[in-house]
Amino acid sequence: MASGPRALGRRPPSASVRFSLSDPTVRGVVYQVVMIGLVAAVGWWLVRNTMHNLEVRKIASGFGFLTREAGLPIGDSPFIDYSPDRDYLTALLVGVLNTARVAVVGVILATILGTFVGIARLSKNWLVARCAQAYVEIMRNLPLLLQLLFWWALFRESLPGPREASNFADLVFLSNRGLKYPTPVPDAAHWWLLAAVAIGIAASIAVARWARLRQEATGQQFPVFWASVGMIFGLPVAVFFLVGIPLTWSVPALRGFNFVGGGTLTPEFAALLIGLVTYTAAFTAEIVRSGILAVSYGQSEAAGALGLPRARVLRLIVLPQALRVIVPPMTSQYLNLTKNSSLAVAIGYPDLVSIANTTINQTGQAIEGVAIIMAVYLTISLSISAFMNWYNQRIALVER
Repeated sequence: MASGPRALGRRPPSASVRFSLSDPTVRGVVYQVVMIGLVAAVGWWLVRNTMHNLEVRKIASGFGFLTREAGLPIGDSPFIDYSPDRDYLTALLVGVLNTARVAVVGVILATILGTFVGIARLSKNWLVARCAQAYVEIMRNLPLLLQLLFWWALFRESLPGPREASNFADLVFLSNRGLKYPTPVPDAAHWWLLAAVAIGIAASIAVARWARLRQEATGQQFPVFWASVGMIFGLPVAVFFLVGIPLTWSVPALRGFNFVGGGTLTPEFAALLIGLVTYTAAFTAEIVRSGILAVSYGQSEAAGALGLPRARVLRLIVLPQALRVIVPPMTSQYLNLTKNSSLAVAIGYPDLVSIANTTINQTGQAIEGVAIIMAVYLTISLSISAFMNWYNQRIALVER
């Protein structure tokens, strides 16, 4: 009886290896190489054809237009001292900051409101549960653009003009031009206050981690909340008095047909923020509700048997476990809110898309303008995804 590698159907080590398309591994590699080649060829053809068409039509390409004077009037620029004589790069930077402003504030408020509504849907109070259900069904079934137009028209039409603005102690004024309020005049010493706030936040995070490790080791609790409040707010207040209280206010005042001085919360920003928050919170509420329902009811019963009140059961037992179900789909809602902010162009809020569209119309640099929009939104979306993935891994259960 034959024996050895040939008898067992195995190829001798010295035999040459033949590549055949009948081999699934070889076939898979060949298909991938062919597909990559086709994609590269199509991309090269598109780029070559585009450059040729631009050259034939005498259309300039490149990003040199960013250094030219923009001449764009932007009515809402809270972070940059902008004027129409600035260049296009500064104008686009204002749009990026306005988009980020809406995204950050919207995510925070949508999370708070959505969590509240999601918990209310599970309330044993019939009226509270039905009101929360009605909110969810109405908000998520109305088109977002329609909601934005509604809020914008409401603020524009229902509020009085600047001369008849609602006056609150001659400091705050509400009109169809927005909410005007006093703002502190910038001072070099204010950087020390910001540094104190940053140090207080870092210290509170360190204390919270130390308190958690201490509780796991000894079972003793530490008042983390009040300690954090003292560090985040107490330290800046102490620095504020140490540097000599450098605080001067810019108070809004009516001059002609509008207000000058102070800060402004424009109707466009308010309409966009309220529309995005109320719309996204309806979906967030369902995610929170499903996450709470995913936690075994036996956990709540056991905690109730120990005499814990329902609020503490929800905060200390149910929600920490529900987060593992809530966080992944919540990431999609944060991304949707950020991308939906591009609808601001419909109500005149100067976000990135609005300013980029005006830039394209003035310069004709459509490809570059669209590329800038895509790059900014891609960067913001990937940053949100990276943070949420990091947080999801941090709270994930680890088997030991």
